[in-house]
Amino acid sequence: MHRPSPYLLPVITTLLTPLLLHPQGAPKQKLPKVRELDSGILWQRDPATGELAAIAGQGVAPANPAILPRANSIRSTTEMVAVTCRVSTSRGAPVPGLTRADFRIFDDDARQAIAYFDASTEPASVAIVIDASPSVLPDTDQMKSAADALIDALAPLDQAAIVDFAAHTYLQLPFSDVHELMRRAVARISVRDLFSDTGGSNIYEAVYLVAHALFPGRTGRKAIVLLTDGQDSGLGLTLDPASTLPSPALPNRLTFEDVSRLLARENIQVFAVSTENRPKIMTVAWLAAHQAETLITPAARSSHIPPYTLFLAELVRRAGGQLYFLREAPTLADSFGQIAQEIRSEYTLGYYPRAGARTAAEAGWHRLRVELADEPNITISHRAAYYLPVLD
Repeated sequence: MHRPSPYLLPVITTLLTPLLLHPQGAPKQKLPKVRELDSGILWQRDPATGELAAIAGQGVAPANPAILPRANSIRSTTEMVAVTCRVSTSRGAPVPGLTRADFRIFDDDARQAIAYFDASTEPASVAIVIDASPSVLPDTDQMKSAADALIDALAPLDQAAIVDFAAHTYLQLPFSDVHELMRRAVARISVRDLFSDTGGSNIYEAVYLVAHALFPGRTGRKAIVLLTDGQDSGLGLTLDPASTLPSPALPNRLTFEDVSRLLARENIQVFAVSTENRPKIMTVAWLAAHQAETLITPAARSSHIPPYTLFLAELVRRAGGQLYFLREAPTLADSFGQIAQEIRSEYTLGYYPRAGARTAAEAGWHRLRVELADEPNITISHRAAYYLPVLD
């Protein structure tokens, strides 16, 4: 019997080890190191335009160069306005097979020519953003199981990024289409490891950083799936609408309005999943009936909806998407399969605002309305408005 040379044994062992450890032949991919997205970042508001930018602090390199201001893209007067729509029957089933000719889109009641149309042919980009602050410790396992259920329901070419946050925001995995990496990134999120990350739960800062750092330049359907209890401690939000806006006393502070503007500019939908109980009044029908008007008013106190839940609903109303409640899902797979199905079956329309010079009166929020021609008993869900920034 021929025996291999002893000099060849180390070579054979080196070649066979990856196959023995990974029988399918491919070595296991490594997760990237966790990155703190807000490391060294300062907020600065342009006094002329009112636009907020995230900049690197003096002598500090940004954790992510994409966080630096993108002034040229913000100030473009010819930028296309993209609107992603969910079209469903009265029973909530998606409506496939629609064409550009089926849709009508209105900007402040003025009909626009549809310059771009996509019927879910491009892969989706989904950022899964998980609250890892101490207040959600009892729900952390269920939240991670929910994230896994969503990953399982994504289409093969869809990409997901995994982010967690407490006082700071941590990128566990940039956009990837490798489901095993997504699941391992979710698994290494630990609320207990962030007990030392003192400073509260900065929910809306995390959403802003994710939208600003991860989504620019991406095409197709874009969504953030946010799992949280909604109890933000960073923006000082109350049912006074002024709390959502910049304050003269703190001009460089991030606000709810800044978050809304950025989501609108990038056409990012938000599917918020609350770990709290659904308020009795906040039915799906109630949310649909309030789609065209802000939920943040002093009169909202009489609704007995916790303000932090009301702000999650307002975020979804402004950005498009849907609000879910984790505890009422019959099964996580069904509930998050529904989110993935909605993302897969959406339509994206694009149009160019009126050509010509922009006036100061045209800056600000513009109402959006999408209709279907000759389609009764159909529901269309989309973001309520887009924001046209001021030019300096």
